[in-house]
Amino acid sequence: MKSLLGEMILSAVSAAHAAGELPSADFGDVLIESPKMESHGDFSTNMALQMAKTQRMPPRKVADILIRHLVDEAGIIARTEIAGPGFINFFLHASAWLPVLDDIHTQDDQYGRCDLGKSMPIQIEFVSSNPTGPLHVGHGRGAAVGDCTAKLLEFCGYDVQKEYYINDSGRQIQTLGQSVYLRGRELVGKTVNFPDDCYQGDYIRDLAADLLEREGAALFEQEESTSLMTCARYAAGKIIDGMRVDLEDFGVVFDCWFSEQSLYDTGKVEADIRYFEKKGLIYDDQGAKWFRTSAFGDEKDRVVVRKNGQTTYFASDITYHKDKFERGFKKIIDVWGADHHGYIPRMKAAVEASGYGQDQFEVLLVQLVNLLRDGQPVAMSTRKGEFVTLADVVKEVGRDAARFIFLTRHYDSPLDFDLELAKRKTNDNPVYYVQYVHARISSLHRKAQEAGHGAFDNLTAAELAGLLTDGDIALVKALSRYPEVIKTAGSLMEPHRITYYLMSLAAAFHTYYNHNRVLCENDPDLTRTRLYLVTAVQKVVRNGLALLGVSAPDIM
Repeated sequence: MKSLLGEMILSAVSAAHAAGELPSADFGDVLIESPKMESHGDFSTNMALQMAKTQRMPPRKVADILIRHLVDEAGIIARTEIAGPGFINFFLHASAWLPVLDDIHTQDDQYGRCDLGKSMPIQIEFVSSNPTGPLHVGHGRGAAVGDCTAKLLEFCGYDVQKEYYINDSGRQIQTLGQSVYLRGRELVGKTVNFPDDCYQGDYIRDLAADLLEREGAALFEQEESTSLMTCARYAAGKIIDGMRVDLEDFGVVFDCWFSEQSLYDTGKVEADIRYFEKKGLIYDDQGAKWFRTSAFGDEKDRVVVRKNGQTTYFASDITYHKDKFERGFKKIIDVWGADHHGYIPRMKAAVEASGYGQDQFEVLLVQLVNLLRDGQPVAMSTRKGEFVTLADVVKEVGRDAARFIFLTRHYDSPLDFDLELAKRKTNDNPVYYVQYVHARISSLHRKAQEAGHGAFDNLTAAELAGLLTDGDIALVKALSRYPEVIKTAGSLMEPHRITYYLMSLAAAFHTYYNHNRVLCENDPDLTRTRLYLVTAVQKVVRNGLALLGVSAPDIM
């Protein structure tokens, strides 16, 4: 509808200019909005205000000229008005909205799809938790955001690949190996002083017990330096396997699991250090090697090789992101925890130094999850291993509730996740509130079939004319917003917009259902048209839930 109005306005501008009523050919972009107040019409534009300066006349006069040259061949406009300093408000005929229903039924699960991305290859990397312990509830939010953003971008026409970066190199892996080794020594009867900076969770003891059964006591009776790598590699591998299962149970499947260690094994990190040294972007200072990130907007230069010759995480991150672009991606998106905010400038600097635009790299920062139970905080500690895992949450509340609630707020805002609320089958539970719409309409289908009502698809314009009450049109208007919501959510990479929309659509449906009988025993024609309407609602709810990775049940 907006695009049609936009075309009509541009035609009016061209006609007015050709007639000499608008002196300038500088028209600018057409911006059409849906007013917040119904009294301001179905749509509004500030085109006249934008044009006033170049046309050298008052905005209201420009608006009057545009309205006089407006040609409504489709017959959708009931009336127009000039409001305030020069806004043009459009009021549409109720019948103008009805083709939206045909679009939904015809396009079905493709309704709302757009070509915003034009098949651009794009990669989104998310979760990427160190393989030193199970995924916790915070990782779950990052997983939901990353996976939904990927689905959304694909639906908007991008060629999307999802990647998990396995941080299987460096100090944290050594610490993991040491933790398992020391717990293993305890299991074979050795006296152990277990450092506070080792991983404390019970899962470490379980890993040590598994390794003891597999390798025997000799592994834990020899020197740590001999056993460390075996312990580290085994533990990391088992933890990664567990992460993969937990994520699949959460509905997240990655296209690629990329190993940090592979960048060292193939010599890419070392080769890139030499490459940037030749370009003068890595230099020696006081025994360390520094990257000139300050030349690309970072607040200071950063160390890539320490005085002891060990590379920093930044060194492998430079190579990793450079490798992403070399694989053919035109844009890369990282989903990080909010505590990594300060790391963004140096990575943007590294991307630019590698020959790519900083705008080709984007980071979504995901804020913390406050886990509650009936409104009371659930105590968690990370290093002690006392935390609620993602697997625990999915097991208790289910995949659908977990994913939906993780996406009920913008990822850059803290989120309260109440475990008890997520399990309730009431309208207070947002996922239940939305899913119930789909289930209720499925129930209407079953009852209609039992009552012998005929098919309700492919309705004629005359039959659709039965859907012209204010309640009917309000629901159709809500459905018409879905494609714009998807396009906006995709362009901004804000999946919570889908969740907001679905809750709003659910509220509109519940209001409609409470005031209008869908199955009218003595009026089969009205039954068919209202089934046509509510089935369109059902399809849009199903489509939106699919983008969130949430099911659309027929029975609840």
